[in-house]
Amino acid sequence: MTDISSASLLAFDWDQKWHNFWTGAVGEWMLTRGLRIGMLIIGAVLIARLVSWAAQRITQRIDADFQESDALVRSETAKHRQAVASVISWVTIALLCVMVFVQLTEILAIPVASLVAPAAVLGAALGFGAQRLVQDLLSGFFIITEKQYGFGDLVALTVTSVALPAEGTVIDVTLRVTKLRSSEGEVLTIPNGQIVKTVNLSKDWARAVVDVPVPTSADLNLVNDVLHRVCEASIKDPVMKDLLLDAPQLMGVESIELDNVNLRIVARTLPGKQFEVGRRLRVLVIAALARNGIVTTAETRPMVGAIVHPATSAGAEEETQGSHPSQQEERR
Repeated sequence: MTDISSASLLAFDWDQKWHNFWTGAVGEWMLTRGLRIGMLIIGAVLIARLVSWAAQRITQRIDADFQESDALVRSETAKHRQAVASVISWVTIALLCVMVFVQLTEILAIPVASLVAPAAVLGAALGFGAQRLVQDLLSGFFIITEKQYGFGDLVALTVTSVALPAEGTVIDVTLRVTKLRSSEGEVLTIPNGQIVKTVNLSKDWARAVVDVPVPTSADLNLVNDVLHRVCEASIKDPVMKDLLLDAPQLMGVESIELDNVNLRIVARTLPGKQFEVGRRLRVLVIAALARNGIVTTAETRPMVGAIVHPATSAGAEEETQGSHPSQQEERR
């Protein structure tokens, strides 16, 4: 009986403490404000995840449409849609964080008037320290709205205080940064506010430029005829026929140098396909010139032999031209 009574007293004491905890100040705060704060944070996290998931689904859908179509390159509309989807998701999450912060101040009963002075000091500090951030956001806004480039574009971006432009394929565009994938596989992250010049190499269409050097002694009329035939045949080439928008054109003599003359061929291609077309055109041009007996500049250069100095003729002549037969017999 004693054990039962002591257990009953212990259970009653525990129930009383638990009841006192939830009816106390801490328990009441947890049931009222704490619960609202927890629900608010959980809801904000779920909404942020939903926005990110929706943006990824839109991007995947655009990619799937491109993969299922017969198009060789992405359309400008698809590029812009992917960039806009990324920006909208980023802005939505940022606004959601601001709204959650405002709601938290209301739940915690923090007087707004007391935040005026600290906000003024913080605003002044951010005004000096966050100028670059504001510049990046404004630049990113105009990049998106003006459709300067989008996802999948091949661009060359001139960055402040950097001599060489950053070249690569756009893999992500936000209001703050642009990410490029270079030809070496490196990922370049560039703040939008630091971009001073944008060169889009895959906007609507591109142009392949091929310079053909021939020696000055070559018959230019024959060279022109050969190159014209190459241009006419390239539109039927199995590799280039789907990449060319029209037949390549021979522009004629581009420059004259001491030993050679440069002729230029240009071709309009699909966006981003100018390099592939240029490589194929060079192969066809070299093969056509070789078939017609037109040598390149390198093949017409004279061969320079070794000149033996008189003071070292005995040893140098043997080293460069080989030993005389009589000398070889004496050595034997």
